[in-house]
Amino acid sequence: MRRVLAAALLWAGLAGPASACGAAAAACATATGDYLLRLPGGGPVRGTVLFLHGHGGSAAQMMADPALAAPLASRGYALAAAEGMPRQGGAGHGWAFRGGGARDDAAYLAEVMEDLAARHGLPRGNILLAGFSSGGFMTSYLACSDPQAARGFAPVAGGFWRPLPADCAGPVRLLHVHGWSDGVVPLEGRRLGSGAMQGDIFAGMEIWRRANRCAAMAPGEVSAQDGLWRRSWRDCAPEAALDLVLHPGGHVLPPGWAALALDWFEALP
Repeated sequence: MRRVLAAALLWAGLAGPASACGAAAAACATATGDYLLRLPGGGPVRGTVLFLHGHGGSAAQMMADPALAAPLASRGYALAAAEGMPRQGGAGHGWAFRGGGARDDAAYLAEVMEDLAARHGLPRGNILLAGFSSGGFMTSYLACSDPQAARGFAPVAGGFWRPLPADCAGPVRLLHVHGWSDGVVPLEGRRLGSGAMQGDIFAGMEIWRRANRCAAMAPGEVSAQDGLWRRSWRDCAPEAALDLVLHPGGHVLPPGWAALALDWFEALP
């Protein structure tokens, strides 16, 4: 873990200016956890992407991922990497997206977003909350329970588990990206050895359409470009946005995700 964090900090230093919650971009502490932050250099910050790592991952791994920090910084966005709780009996960290964990992760993420504003002056109302795999599940559940928690939500390879939520709290702005060949979180869901079951992604989209008060089940816009298949619902509540993007890969953050997510985020109403 120390080697991973050191590599992350070294990469950040080579790639450009880093934030300072202490010397050498040390972790920023909230009441119930830590996070890492990298600010873009050379101009005003246009917004913040708060990214949640996958199962067994860490904030340091996300900060070290060249597909995240550098592309976001080039567009003027800060990257905040949240840290899940240490896994019991396993390596890395995880998220209690269905509750029952040692920490209220939704409350922790609210702390991080408030800290980004209070300590770093990053606008509270211009945050894209995103996450991969387990972090994508956490992103989806928070979007469902508190759609005003962030300006937009962008889960990758993670939706709901069974039993799926009966309803969500209200209209949401959400971009879901998933791999056509994902075998870890298949589009249809799967049963784990523990007996828990991942949910069907398309069944989750029905929940989002209902929350967004979309007039039709079918998307109003469908496109296939640059290896991506996109379905967009626009005839919904004025404050809502809903897009499903499929890529041909497996359980990965696909190439070009940062540009795709920011293009979507900047086009929000």
